[in-house]
Amino acid sequence: MAGNGVGAGREPIFLLSFRHRDELAATVSRAGWSVVAARRPEGVEQRLLASGAAVVLVDARGAVKEALAATSRLAGHVGGRGGALIILVSRNMVGSLGAFLSAGATHFLTSPISQSELVHGIRFAEAHCRRSMPGVAQARQDERASGLLQWRWDGGATLMLSPALAAALDCDRTLPVREALRMVAVAERAALLAAIRRLRSGAVSQAVVHTLAGLGRVVEHLGRTAGGREIRALLEPPAEGVPPPVSLDWLTGVLDASGAREWLQRNFAGSAPVSGLLVGLAGFEIVNTGLGRAVGDALLRGVAAKLSEKAAASLGGDAVVARLGGADFLVAAPCEGQRMELFGGEMQHVLSRPLSTPAGETRVGARLAVTERREGDEPATFLRRAAEALALAREGQVSARAEPAHQSVEQLAVDIRAALDEEQIEIRFQPQVEIASGAIVGVEALARWRHPVLGELGAELLLTAAERAGLAGAVSAAIQRAALDAAARWPKALQQLRMSVNITADDVARPGFADTLLGRIDASGFPRSRLTLEVTETGLMEDLGAAADLFSQLRTAQCRVAIDDFGTGYSSLAYLKALPLDYLKIDRKLSQDIGGSARDRVVVRGVIEMARSLGLGLIAEGVETEAQLDLLAKEGCQFFQGFLCAEPLTVDALEALVSK
Repeated sequence: MAGNGVGAGREPIFLLSFRHRDELAATVSRAGWSVVAARRPEGVEQRLLASGAAVVLVDARGAVKEALAATSRLAGHVGGRGGALIILVSRNMVGSLGAFLSAGATHFLTSPISQSELVHGIRFAEAHCRRSMPGVAQARQDERASGLLQWRWDGGATLMLSPALAAALDCDRTLPVREALRMVAVAERAALLAAIRRLRSGAVSQAVVHTLAGLGRVVEHLGRTAGGREIRALLEPPAEGVPPPVSLDWLTGVLDASGAREWLQRNFAGSAPVSGLLVGLAGFEIVNTGLGRAVGDALLRGVAAKLSEKAAASLGGDAVVARLGGADFLVAAPCEGQRMELFGGEMQHVLSRPLSTPAGETRVGARLAVTERREGDEPATFLRRAAEALALAREGQVSARAEPAHQSVEQLAVDIRAALDEEQIEIRFQPQVEIASGAIVGVEALARWRHPVLGELGAELLLTAAERAGLAGAVSAAIQRAALDAAARWPKALQQLRMSVNITADDVARPGFADTLLGRIDASGFPRSRLTLEVTETGLMEDLGAAADLFSQLRTAQCRVAIDDFGTGYSSLAYLKALPLDYLKIDRKLSQDIGGSARDRVVVRGVIEMARSLGLGLIAEGVETEAQLDLLAKEGCQFFQGFLCAEPLTVDALEALVSK
């Protein structure tokens, strides 16, 4: 910190994020602010007041209702102190900004957002505070200088305490480091010292909970100054019912080993199941040695980001990712082991793909091990069991399990009949956007299996299990019926949208399928003219003649036809020559590769030019960034779908997005 007072310099930032607290806190701390971060709304007003923060950042991504309620509760405290309240939303949530404005928000930011954009957004909010109420801002500075519990340390023999902390501890404002450590509970000194060592070794922020003589239980929010010369701390009491913050890995921003153990300890206190996936990168040392540490560090950050993204999507907001050391990561969640095993299969596929680094794309692969909490487990025994299974995997197996699997795809096949009989299959709709206008013009209907034990499972697993059970045709028909019936009941705001529905290779080969499908469409009441039937290119390889006949019948009946995931398999030009088509859908891997090498762009450009020359519409799948969209637009792609616009949505969420 600059100046003589502990409270001098930038004011702290108060951060409330229901899904991304640790990542956001690391980013804001890295920019030089002290951060008081919360994940739950309990006690949030008291924590804000104790922090003395003028700028509040509420992350509404994935938790609009909770964020709106918290904004209403915090706005009065922020406004009365001349502060600013920033809302961070996803692009598909922009329609909710009016509600946040009414609740008292003063600024907003949209995600995806770069670190530079986030930092400038906070700086603008700080400038707003200074300009709008300069007298209040000065009073707040004075209050902050005298009222907050803070200390700073320049590496010497003493700590500099704020007036409030010196008064609370009944000591001078300069306190010898040894004497300060004696005030910390003996059993907790090691954790505090370890956090300080991590900061001095390059970490940006840490948070440690311990007992302090004279104050009781406190949370110490630790951070380095921008120049790295000083360590400073802001102390606050843990809010009742709010889990204490945990320490982060300085390189990747996910939890570190200590943070993982703390998370496990808290979650072992209840009776809910807890499972973990241990991920060990294969060949990492070769990358680190051959290409340099900077490349290795970038690779670890990329893996951490992939694990965090996929864990949140597949396991829910309560899942955590930790780097245990070196190239070993832990994903943990309050879920059954079979769900974690399915997630492990997904990550095996993801991590087998090339990862982007400063030296270009690099492959490493991974070995995986799954373990579940057992009665009497401590975090150490849980992690040791996972490590033993990972060691077995490294000896030759791709993945291993620390105990017998409770459920596999084979066993899921047994549950397929119940999925059909009990209507466990639900439909989500992912928007398709016209690139030129930005308008949502259609959707793809995607199945979700609401499994009574495992929760929500995706269409790929549903169809794989159906094939094992010999019920692929029945499940495909159930998905088509559910999508058509739902779309036929769409509200007025959605009644101009097209809908795409998938048909399988078995459907294509089934005699009389065209008549069956058209009868199903007409029975639902959804117009044929607004329906597109999609089939993956791998489902066309058996009999192009049968596929051509089916597509001709469907197009004659006013439906449109598309090849899905074009570019993943054989990608034969014979498809385009022999089949009557309306659209090609570029596979998500090609869409995401367009921002890679020049060779990648040439491949995508070739597909686009080929489709345009044949008079086919082109839809890019899996678009996640503005950069990907810009490049696709420049190459002449007409439509896109992907998380840049929205994830697959319920009907209500789709209506809200279209109506905004």
